[in-house]
Amino acid sequence: MDFLTKLKILWALYDVQTIYFPVLAAFGVPVNVVTIAILSRGKCGLSKCVTRYLVAMALADLLVVIIDLVLRQIPIVYREQFIFFRNVALCNVHAVFLYAATDCSVWFTVTFTLDRCVAICCQNLKSKYCTAKTADVVLGTVTVVSLLKNIFWYFLYTTEYWLSNSSWFCRVDFSVTRSMAWAVVELMHYILTPFIPFVLILLFNALTVRYILMASKARSRLRNQSHGASASDPEIENRRKSIMLLFIISGNFIFLWVVFMVCSILKRLDYLRYSVPMPMFLREIGFMLQLLSCCTNTFIYAVTQRKFREEFLLGVKRPLKMMAKLVH
Repeated sequence: MDFLTKLKILWALYDVQTIYFPVLAAFGVPVNVVTIAILSRGKCGLSKCVTRYLVAMALADLLVVIIDLVLRQIPIVYREQFIFFRNVALCNVHAVFLYAATDCSVWFTVTFTLDRCVAICCQNLKSKYCTAKTADVVLGTVTVVSLLKNIFWYFLYTTEYWLSNSSWFCRVDFSVTRSMAWAVVELMHYILTPFIPFVLILLFNALTVRYILMASKARSRLRNQSHGASASDPEIENRRKSIMLLFIISGNFIFLWVVFMVCSILKRLDYLRYSVPMPMFLREIGFMLQLLSCCTNTFIYAVTQRKFREEFLLGVKRPLKMMAKLVH
């Protein structure tokens, strides 16, 4: 692909983003709010432990939509209209909360995957670990660690907005960006989020699949001896339904984050003069997919969870009925 073609694709993506980001924001905020409201009612047939993780994931996604999409990406694509951002000396503070919210969104997915792995594979540990109290402790710890981990951005970034969709959106001294200290910090940042989460999610899911296959084979043999080959097994069906949600959430996360992760690491290596050819438009696609991941879990719940669909429809019908009563 020649340079002119790459440039045309890049400019086309910029035009798409002027529509894509506002639409995604207008959609992502209410979708996550509705998800939090439905799950918090506790009527979706999920355990309190699972509900805690899913609510936390939706809340983190909501914060990412607001802090990253609304307060970062939209001002970047409409930089002329958001020129006043240049006079706001808060970019380094903004960066700390942005990256902390992103870390929470990613690591809440990891902790949820671990919880389900323990629940399925470690029956002796399940009663102690897979509880609402443990979920609260784990989620609180992840939140605090994410905030502490990202405080260094306050000192590496300046307070001024750059409004550029490159590696950073705050102004940074050129000497700092080329320093080895910066390179180590930034590479560690991308390794911790999302490279290590990728590895952990794949590992936990592999262990879960292995256990389920072995347990299902053993259970099928016992049931075939007792009830015949045609007998259905409700327990196996329940297992399949419970892990469907886990696998779809994990797969969705990896699929929508992988482009962003690869491009971010390659970009950092490029600044260290370890140049790896990479079209600029791939990074823009990475941004778009990564932010889309904050708006898709509601559809996953709706597809995989019947009671979630029922609660959602009930929530839609209620205001319509109230409006109908007022009209009549």
